[in-house]
Amino acid sequence: MKIVTVNVNGIRSAERKGFFDWIRREDPDIVCIQETKAQEEQLHPEDFYPKDYHCFYFDAVKKGYSGVAIYSKQEPDKVIRGLGKGFEDMDAEGRYIQADLGKLSVVSLYLPSGTSGEERQQIKYSFMDRFEEKMKAMRRKRREFVICGDWNIAHKNIDLKNWRSNQKNSGFLPEERAWLDKVFGPMGFVDAFRVVNQEEDQYTWWSNRGQAWAKNVGWRIDYHIVTPGLKDKVQSAAIYKDERFSDHAPLIMEYDL
Repeated sequence: MKIVTVNVNGIRSAERKGFFDWIRREDPDIVCIQETKAQEEQLHPEDFYPKDYHCFYFDAVKKGYSGVAIYSKQEPDKVIRGLGKGFEDMDAEGRYIQADLGKLSVVSLYLPSGTSGEERQQIKYSFMDRFEEKMKAMRRKRREFVICGDWNIAHKNIDLKNWRSNQKNSGFLPEERAWLDKVFGPMGFVDAFRVVNQEEDQYTWWSNRGQAWAKNVGWRIDYHIVTPGLKDKVQSAAIYKDERFSDHAPLIMEYDL
């Protein structure tokens, strides 16, 4: 099973840059998309509902903002849009969609960013606290989860080029990293990419400032975070950089499922 996750930073922009042609060539089983930045009624069926896929969108209330989607070759048994009670503020921003396929659940998640200021950083922390409880509940269920998406946190020094100068910046704050320590520690979830790739310079996002892309001064903030039962099923991981559809690169992972 091949699963792709990518923050497209505007799905209409990505479409113009050849994203859907790439999907056709890559032929994944499931595609998880973040930051669609569109309302579903703005998307032409012939362009944004690729043939051979069942396509599901969850938009933000605010136009041109956030939004997630999942495309699946296999028709899901169930699709859950939003996190529900206690997450009304985040569901209004279109940050979570889940497709259940048999005993497997695949999620497209867009975790809030705190880069715009202290207020949004506090909203990010609030989401992390609440989502932690959701993740603990996932572990209690008798199913496996692949939580794909833009988590807006680089976990370790190896996960961004300029780690020394970013320790006081959102996305690499001690509190954020400690939270991921908890996710990958006591909570038992697995960073699927690192199961098969422990190399340096493996980034999925580059700032538009300076020569970040050209010099590969990036961050690894896009993940497949999986329940422990899937750890031994991870076969391969690749970051696609031959074309640019947004400021993020698609993360492609294959599982023995």
